[in-house]
Amino acid sequence: MNNAQQTARVGLFFLLGLALVWVTFETLSDGTMFKEHGYTVIADFDNLKELKVGDEVRLAGVKIGSVEKTRLAGRRAEAVLRIDPKVKIGSDATAAILLSGLIGGNYIGIDMGAAGSPPLAAGAEIRTQDTADLNDIMKELSGLGTQLQTSLGSLTGAMNGDGKGGGLFQKLDKLVTDNSAKLTETMTNLHEITDKINRGQGTIGKLINDSDLHDELLASVGDIKSAADQAKLFVTNAEGIVDQIKSGQGTVGTLVYDQKSADNIKVTLANIRAVSDKLTKGEGTLGKLINDDSLYNNAQATLHKADRTFDGLNDSGPITAVGVLANALF
Repeated sequence: MNNAQQTARVGLFFLLGLALVWVTFETLSDGTMFKEHGYTVIADFDNLKELKVGDEVRLAGVKIGSVEKTRLAGRRAEAVLRIDPKVKIGSDATAAILLSGLIGGNYIGIDMGAAGSPPLAAGAEIRTQDTADLNDIMKELSGLGTQLQTSLGSLTGAMNGDGKGGGLFQKLDKLVTDNSAKLTETMTNLHEITDKINRGQGTIGKLINDSDLHDELLASVGDIKSAADQAKLFVTNAEGIVDQIKSGQGTVGTLVYDQKSADNIKVTLANIRAVSDKLTKGEGTLGKLINDDSLYNNAQATLHKADRTFDGLNDSGPITAVGVLANALF
């Protein structure tokens, strides 16, 4: 093999190696090693929480880009996000730094936002929301553990005492010891009471053991319930009557709410009063009959004459009798 052929083969292998390296880098960088695809969005936070370049950006859990750059902007930290050009993020969407697992890294999660909202323009800022990371959670758990330890220490001191005075257990023991006689007496009394109840003595004992008294009590309760139902029915009927009166129905309703009927009643009462006044004053035929004694005396005399005339008719004929009767009356 001459030198020319050997040099050509070495050059060919070198070119193949360069091509292989280029393909490898293109594959690892999703074809973005020499050109940038998509648009950028700015997300600023109080703390990036170990977020680094290359971390994923997810929309509703789906990867749509990555973190291109992190930087400081005054008193806040910014993350420049490179987003897939085929994905549009709503202008009302919110970004947050989330944990991918207890031992995993961070990523930026973005919600969908409202339907129909306009998309973010390239280079625009997206709204952000601060979330607690693992370190914050561990700090809170540590503080909670400290508080729990302090509370348990206080509870232990209260139970066992602090050396100056007895604890709760000692106080309870002393209370029971000092009042053992009273407790024994109380238990004895309770035993006697329960024994009387079991034997059916006393009101409670009879209620528990006497079935007849129990039945009577249930009957009384039933009567009370029936009376309550009747009272409820009476109230309901009364309400119905009141409603009818208010609506002007029936005689009472007409008298109360019908102005024409009320006026007629007033006129009738006025007429009755006028008639009674005339009777009292002796006016009219009926008033004179009631108040004038002479009319009564004349009527009584006429009746006496008629009586005597009828006594004499037995001995006279019909014509004579008529004449005598007419003469006696007139």
